[in-house]
Amino acid sequence: MLDKLAKKPNDKPCSTIDTLIGVNTDMKGDITFTGGLRIDGKVKGNITADTDDNSTLVLSENATVTGDVSVPHMIVNGKIKGNVRSVERLELQAKAEIIGDVTYKVLEIAAGAQVVGSLTRSSEKASVVPLRTADSRRGDEE
Repeated sequence: MLDKLAKKPNDKPCSTIDTLIGVNTDMKGDITFTGGLRIDGKVKGNITADTDDNSTLVLSENATVTGDVSVPHMIVNGKIKGNVRSVERLELQAKAEIIGDVTYKVLEIAAGAQVVGSLTRSSEKASVVPLRTADSRRGDEE
């Protein structure tokens, strides 16, 4: 009975856009969000979903993100320069370009999409947390 009351993660992406960063917008700083976020402009900073829910990030073909991205669901048709973690589904459309390491549970790649970095499938249900930087990884090796 208690198992039914426990909150289960939603493996379906958010179907609404709650926040829009327009094509003529340049943002600097980290973004934490819930729900749906669409980026048409440029963001310099990390992007993280606030919780392990159905939050969805959509990057249009005009979008550029410089920073790490950690969101359950992503649809990418723009550029990301940084590491990417999608604990549910990552869709790379034809004009997608990622320069960085990618961790995903489910991956869909259209012809023309590019990834310069490693692709790692994660079969476990991990929390949406920021990816560790190279400096923090060095401490684990000691």
